[in-house]
Amino acid sequence: MKSLEAQSPQSRAVLVAVTTGREPEELVTEHLDELAFLAETAGILAVRRYVQNLPHPDVRSFVGKGKLAEIKEFVRREKVGNLIFDDDLSPSQLRNLEKEFNAGDDEPRVRIYDRSLLILDIFVMRAQTAQARTQVELAMNQYLLPRLTRMWTHLERQRGGTGTRGGAGEREIETDRRNIRYRISILKDELEKIEKQKATQRKSRTNIVRVALVGYTNVGKSTLMNLLSKSDVKAENKLFATVDATVRKVVIGDIPFLLSDTVGFIRKLPHHLIESFKSTLDEVREADLLLHVVDMSHPFHDNQIEVVSNTLGEIGAGNIPTLLVLNKMDLVSGLKDPATWESIKGRYRELGYPNSVFVSATTRKNLDELRRVIFDAVKEKHMKIYPNYLPASWDMGI
Repeated sequence: MKSLEAQSPQSRAVLVAVTTGREPEELVTEHLDELAFLAETAGILAVRRYVQNLPHPDVRSFVGKGKLAEIKEFVRREKVGNLIFDDDLSPSQLRNLEKEFNAGDDEPRVRIYDRSLLILDIFVMRAQTAQARTQVELAMNQYLLPRLTRMWTHLERQRGGTGTRGGAGEREIETDRRNIRYRISILKDELEKIEKQKATQRKSRTNIVRVALVGYTNVGKSTLMNLLSKSDVKAENKLFATVDATVRKVVIGDIPFLLSDTVGFIRKLPHHLIESFKSTLDEVREADLLLHVVDMSHPFHDNQIEVVSNTLGEIGAGNIPTLLVLNKMDLVSGLKDPATWESIKGRYRELGYPNSVFVSATTRKNLDELRRVIFDAVKEKHMKIYPNYLPASWDMGI
């Protein structure tokens, strides 16, 4: 790792969290590890963490005065360019923090992020298709509208800027607000047209079962998509490697179905992002079967399962039949012990997943078992949904 002096201020960050003291210390550490991973995905290295126990975040500055002074002294001494909070900041908190850290013209600017803005920034960088770019830009503008300050710089990225950090200086706030409102109106019209086109495309996929990969971000959905569909979907060890929904036709045995790889979920996923990605999430809502992929090697994967299940409920997909696919079994020790196996399987049966499948996308372990379970589930769905379109015989043949 480079020394602090060897890294530019724009590439370094301080992470800040408030905890009530009721959360286990390991979970607080995990949440900050995730925030650091989000920062890394955005090209920023977390160099210091600050956690303060409070009944609730300070209404003025999120943390108390003493902790704020401590953070400010470190940021200025080490010339750190980014301050990232593990919760959303209110518009007034953001304004106060901007004044606190960017009051003088002689000091380098400190960019203030909250969790939602960091995620939105990553989506700005990751979106590839016209649809995804429109969705992300709409979410970003809706987020920014109530939070504009004269020291704000994120708008540059929405106006055809270079994407580099730093910004173009002060702008008239009211002019920016009018421009953003106008842009939001235009983007909503564009998305409405795209959604109508996508809805027409989905309706044309008659007589074929639809399966969607869902799960927490970075659990291996895209890798499984590549293995099952023999395609080349982008898969990286980074959060939100997939932003654009990808749909492929897959045939297991002699049964065809459509398999979609969708954006990963994460705790505290920005509301504006969920709303803007409505048409993309329709691939999930209108699926006949969900494959909920889990990183079983993650120490808090039960929490991640709960986050995904809650998010599925929020978007109206909570009642779709779901198969739990526990990935990365190669990274879990003790699985050769039969008693351990039974204990693990029993836990997921209690959670309501009696047909869980344990696989390793990296080593391809148990992929044939996964294909068999998918084959049986898709066959059952096809017979219920399209009874008039049954092949003469069905045989998995693997």
